[in-house]
This record gives sequence, structure tokens and C-alpha cells, in this order.
Amino acid sequence: MKDLYLMRHGQTFFNQEGLVQGACDSPLTELGQEQARQAGAYLKERSIRFGRLYSSTQERASDTLELVSGRTDYTRLKGIKEWNFGLFEAQPEDLQPKFRPGAISFEDLFVPYGGEGVDQVGERVLVTLTEVMEQAGAEPVLAVSHGGAMW
Repeated sequence: MKDLYLMRHGQTFFNQEGLVQGACDSPLTELGQEQARQAGAYLKERSIRFGRLYSSTQERASDTLELVSGRTDYTRLKGIKEWNFGLFEAQPEDLQPKFRPGAISFEDLFVPYGGEGVDQVGERVLVTLTEVMEQAGAEPVLAVSHGGAMW
């Protein structure tokens, strides 16, 4: 059985500014670039080598993957892109709908605003990563994705 390593992208400009970032994209900050380089050094120190590399289609994830691995021979997958937050994209984080009492996730709070529900996100990520892991080869796999998508 091969190992799957999941990694979140480094800090972005929107993260730094406290803006909601899902389907929209923003570039890595200097700190985000450094986080990616540190992750790469950590993996190298432990002699962890990957047979296949994957990134979401969003630039913040692919930039992170390139900095972590020093490679450009990877596949971009729509199925591991970030949660779509609908009308809340690029808005201040404090404007997001609040969790319902007892909730452990955003559930379907963004659906009325054109976003995705937790089941939609979970299903597309699960289907995509299952397909990735069913491919031939025994070497470890690295997939760079997003906090909401990996939740």
C-alpha cells in the first residue's frame, strides 16, 4: 500500500488580509513561499521521495508544490480545489455565516449564496483522491490542496 501525503498551500495574500479565499485565488506571500521551502526541506531531510505529485488547479497550491518539490512534472486536479464560498469569496472573514449550535463544519451554510455544501466538497475530494490512489505504482504520493477541501 502506498502512502498519501496531503499538504495545504502556504500563506497567501488573502490569508494575510483576513479575506475569504475559496474558488478565487491570490498569490503566496513571502511567508507562504518560505513555508513551502521549509516543508520541502523537512521532507528531504527524512528522505521522503514522491513517485507522483498532484496539485489543485489553483495557483497557490501549484506554486506551493513547485517550491516544496523543486519539480514541475505534476498533475493539476480540479477535484482537490478549495471549497467554493459563493458570494463570500474575497470578502472579510467576519462576514461569513456563523456555525449553527452543535455544528462541526460549515455544512451547507454557503449553498444559499452560490457556494458548495460540505457533502459536495467531501464527495469530489474523496472521488478524486481515490482515483489517484488506485493508479499503479507503490511510491508515495503528494497532493497539495486547501484547508477546506481537506477538512
